[in-house]
Amino acid sequence: MRVLWVCNIMLPVIARALGRECSNKEGWLAGLMDTLLAESPQVELGVAFPVSPGEEMIRGETAGVRYYGFREDTGKPENYDSGLERDMEAILGDFQPGLLHCFGTEYPHTLAAVRAYGKPDHTLIGIQGLCAVYADAYMANLPGEIQHAVTFRDWLKRDSLPRQQEKFRRRGQWEQEAVRLTGHVAGRTDWDRYWTAQWNPQVRYHLLRETLRPCFYQGEWRYTDCRRHSIFMSQGDYPIKGLHYMLDAMPAVLEKYPDAHLYVAGNCLLRSGPAARLKISAYGRHLERQIREHGLAEHVTFLGSRTGEQMKEQYLSCNAYVCVSSIENSPNSLGEAMLLGVPAVVGETGGIGSMIAPDEGWVFPGYVGEGSGERERISAALARCVLEVFDLGEQAAERTEKARIHAGLTHDGAANLKQLMDLYEELA
Repeated sequence: MRVLWVCNIMLPVIARALGRECSNKEGWLAGLMDTLLAESPQVELGVAFPVSPGEEMIRGETAGVRYYGFREDTGKPENYDSGLERDMEAILGDFQPGLLHCFGTEYPHTLAAVRAYGKPDHTLIGIQGLCAVYADAYMANLPGEIQHAVTFRDWLKRDSLPRQQEKFRRRGQWEQEAVRLTGHVAGRTDWDRYWTAQWNPQVRYHLLRETLRPCFYQGEWRYTDCRRHSIFMSQGDYPIKGLHYMLDAMPAVLEKYPDAHLYVAGNCLLRSGPAARLKISAYGRHLERQIREHGLAEHVTFLGSRTGEQMKEQYLSCNAYVCVSSIENSPNSLGEAMLLGVPAVVGETGGIGSMIAPDEGWVFPGYVGEGSGERERISAALARCVLEVFDLGEQAAERTEKARIHAGLTHDGAANLKQLMDLYEELA
């Protein structure tokens, strides 16, 4: 069975073979590939991924995988380049797959691959986020003056918040077209099932849960080992991730626990120094102002990009993990926290309710729209939940154990691989 994966990134095993830097994003995909190759020898796997548009197409073989690099400007995913279809035709002609599996709809290469393949009955699109829906929640209750502010960096890059939102809308056009052209989608939540059915009522929906990175299946959070009154967020570099809600919640947390500290992984938007300040975005400047006005300079640490093992270390050492995004489908960071039994404070929105039950964490109503007072409501609810986790101390483990058992079933690697292989057999 010949299966071609179309991915958003170059997977680590391929990057190492080519002597390139490995991305820490979508690490679960590398784990899935390793498991698939080890336990399903009937699958001949090809992997296609984007490279710079100025490069030549890449092709080769390593670790039993045929790989192909197609040319795409991933820095401008709102633009559809018909040249992508020519690259996809070349890849498909060389590999001759019986099944095309595209991971995610966020980039136009998924639409290009679906168009080039032209076999909807043998095409599967795995749903990750949905840009078309994310666009509506992009501003995440930011004040109007912040939404329309333009820094020098925003002007130079033509990348203000309204432009960023519009880029999501344009990406959503390619996304919806790809879903309309495929016969099958694989999802994980009631939310992604609803939206894909809206765009293509004839598409067949398949429940296909994700297996996470191997390191998160070992280890367990313990209150006695954690850094007391510490909070961990896995991202905060654009409004959807909701860092501004957490910064608004910090004063209430600090009032009761003056030693509370927030750790944020991922890209940091803050800048220091006169020259660096020219590079700050409007959202980054808003975060800086919040930190200054709330007196949080000594209570917030930006960690930068983290490997899987480093992320695991942060989960196990924090007192509470927070996910307060304005929209999510099924964030892997929540699954990772649940697997490790970390107290999870979560704003329910999008597909979150399909991942965690109210008695498995501290779940409150999240983003519902841009109404007056919504930002204050969310931040107040977030603060209350974080304080409850801190107040409970060791007793928080009563809920986290339930979450750990639930996540163990959701992210069961063996069960998920069988589910995937059964689906491949059916579609190929």
